[in-house]
Amino acid sequence: MLKRWLCGFLMLMILPVAAEDAVNQDPYEVVKVVAQRTFDRFAQDNALIQQDLDHLKVIVEEEMMPYVDYKYAAYKVMGPSLKKTTPEQRERFTEEFRRYMIATFAQAFTEYRDQTVEFEPARPFGDKNIVTVGVTIIDGNRPPISVQFKARRNKKTGEWKAFDLVAEGVSLLASKEQEIGGLIRRNGIDSVIDMLAEKSGVKLSAKEEAS
Repeated sequence: MLKRWLCGFLMLMILPVAAEDAVNQDPYEVVKVVAQRTFDRFAQDNALIQQDLDHLKVIVEEEMMPYVDYKYAAYKVMGPSLKKTTPEQRERFTEEFRRYMIATFAQAFTEYRDQTVEFEPARPFGDKNIVTVGVTIIDGNRPPISVQFKARRNKKTGEWKAFDLVAEGVSLLASKEQEIGGLIRRNGIDSVIDMLAEKSGVKLSAKEEAS
């Protein structure tokens, strides 16, 4: 089940657009615009994807990651261990966590099957710094998947970036905080950095769908 909604999330990790775009001031518009850009890139690069699934990592890095608040997410995942790390360790962990996110998102994209996306109507968000955007993933072969995409506003720039998704009551960020944060507490930050680097380097592979 986690894999199912993660696939939807990854197609949506669609975050504040570049500074030249006015929509980066509106989390609802940001989700819609970057979603379309991501889908268009899938279609444009389909031949390259067929030749090498690892090209999905390129798409994720170029189309999505500039708009993901991966530093905020990485620090949340470290949890209480953050205060025990050195600046160098935090920097290394943040970079490897970014690469791990790319690999994780790209792997989910290997299951992309032309799902469509419906967005909830925009609501006033005023001075809020965290907004939840409801999204429904439509797949003709499965029941619709309802998710809540969480975006955070940078107080200095006013730009919105994604940092979490909640689906079926499960927070992606919270699950990673429990999994990776627990490993940090047990094995130490350096060991986990090495583990993330190893996982990020694994080539993508298509997964056969269950019958």
